[in-house]
Amino acid sequence: MTPNSKDGFSFSAVSIIDFIVRWWKPVLIATVAAAVISAVASLFIKDKFKSTVVMFPSTTHSISKALIDVTGSSKADILEFGMEEDADQLIQILNSDEIRNRIIQKYDLMTHYKIDPASKFAQTKLQKRYLENITYSRTEYLSVEVNVMDEDPQMAANIANDISNLVDSVKNRMQKERAREGLAIVQAEYDEMAQMVQNMEDSLTKIRMLGINDYESQSEVLNKEYATALASGNQRAIKALEEKLDNLSKYGGAYMSLNEGLLLYREQLSLLKIKLKEATVDATQNISTKFVVNKAFAAERKSTPKRSLIVLGASAGTFLFSLLVLIGLDNYRSYKRLKEEQSNSAS
Repeated sequence: MTPNSKDGFSFSAVSIIDFIVRWWKPVLIATVAAAVISAVASLFIKDKFKSTVVMFPSTTHSISKALIDVTGSSKADILEFGMEEDADQLIQILNSDEIRNRIIQKYDLMTHYKIDPASKFAQTKLQKRYLENITYSRTEYLSVEVNVMDEDPQMAANIANDISNLVDSVKNRMQKERAREGLAIVQAEYDEMAQMVQNMEDSLTKIRMLGINDYESQSEVLNKEYATALASGNQRAIKALEEKLDNLSKYGGAYMSLNEGLLLYREQLSLLKIKLKEATVDATQNISTKFVVNKAFAAERKSTPKRSLIVLGASAGTFLFSLLVLIGLDNYRSYKRLKEEQSNSAS
């Protein structure tokens, strides 16, 4: 059915072409007007430049486990790239208030974005602009991109690089807080164990001063000598040996207990010393938690706006919109005319 049909417009290729040919002037005028207006309007949109940092997360969470684990039980590798979970954690750190606030403060983004700090919802506006211009995303290769858009290309690059640097600062700060708590616990346990070992050694020293140096060998030797003295009837030797045996009997049990306990506690103290060293390294040393693939640089070409796309989009949208409006009007006229004919026929 053609556009002149009484039943209205028919959506066929021929009908559409015929319709455009019939109404080409108003459609063309509207399209050209939209193109001109959008072109002029796009001139008022300020150019923005994009800078990007690409980095991979690392899998290293404990410096001591990766570098000085003497037990060999840890499989941590400071050279290993992180997996999906590590990339997600990295993005979470990038979205932290600490990084955002430090960037806002360093670059005075409230002033840079021309937001009046005394205006209503100033902080909300600032946060919105920040999230519009600074974004983070994970790539298909499990790397993380930091994208910064700004009217100043050098500022965009500086912000992107600073955000990348702050990742280590923030993550190390969080890990150090926990590591220092762990260090305090291990230090307290080590000090307590060291004091216990010292007390036991002092007690053993006092027992040794009483003449007990090796309970088992001394007991064996003294018993043999006592038996010989009894056999020979040497009363003087018997009396001297009985005193030594009595002394051995009195303090021998304590010597054995202290000596065996000391061996166990020294072993535990040795293990705690290793733990203390590891905890000290984790609490005091820093290591990068990422691998930077590409640093940001000042872009030479603007990223937005794409004025040609704006003009093309506005023109195409206006063309289609004007066409639909004219089709609607034409169908309305056809409908109205049909109603009038039906009314005339009935009368």
